[in-house]
Amino acid sequence: MTEREKMQQGLLYDANYDEELLAERIRCKDLCFEYNQLPPSHTSEQEQIIRKLFKRTGKQFCITAPFWCDYGCNIEIGENFYTNHNCIILDGAKVVFGDNVFIAPNCVFSTAGHPLDTEQRNKGLEYAYPITVGNNVWFGASVTVLPGVKIGSNTVIGAGSLVNRDIPDGVVAVGNPCMVLRKITEEDKKKYWRNVK
Repeated sequence: MTEREKMQQGLLYDANYDEELLAERIRCKDLCFEYNQLPPSHTSEQEQIIRKLFKRTGKQFCITAPFWCDYGCNIEIGENFYTNHNCIILDGAKVVFGDNVFIAPNCVFSTAGHPLDTEQRNKGLEYAYPITVGNNVWFGASVTVLPGVKIGSNTVIGAGSLVNRDIPDGVVAVGNPCMVLRKITEEDKKKYWRNVK
């Protein structure tokens, strides 16, 4: 079994010394570097790079530079995907985003983790568990999502949260660790009406 196959199956794999994975990450980092050096007005070139990097994209998306990922080929985004500055996706495993996902600045989605055992960790071993995000999810600034987490649709993750467990549909969740604060209700639709003319 190759190290890539181990990675895809959620087993411990050699992330530091396997030549195939190192080459894939270098290719990805070169594309990210190229993307991040483009002037913001060069949207068609930016779009081409993201479509080359990611496994699947919607028709419309906006990823504000700088942006970094490990492989790219494990990332799938739905329609109207948006990230603000400094989004990092460590995609040793699949990272799947639904439609209408909004990500504020400085957010991290990390499928990668390391063994607690020092001997295994010092050999360069790590694991990767998938992250899944539903439709219509908003992440506040500086959120970190850890390996293996599923986030339901129509949910808001508050700024600064560390998401280390699954979060259900239709809630506001916040904190370190991130916990459900409350359900989103019809009353939330009225919150900003005073600003609409």
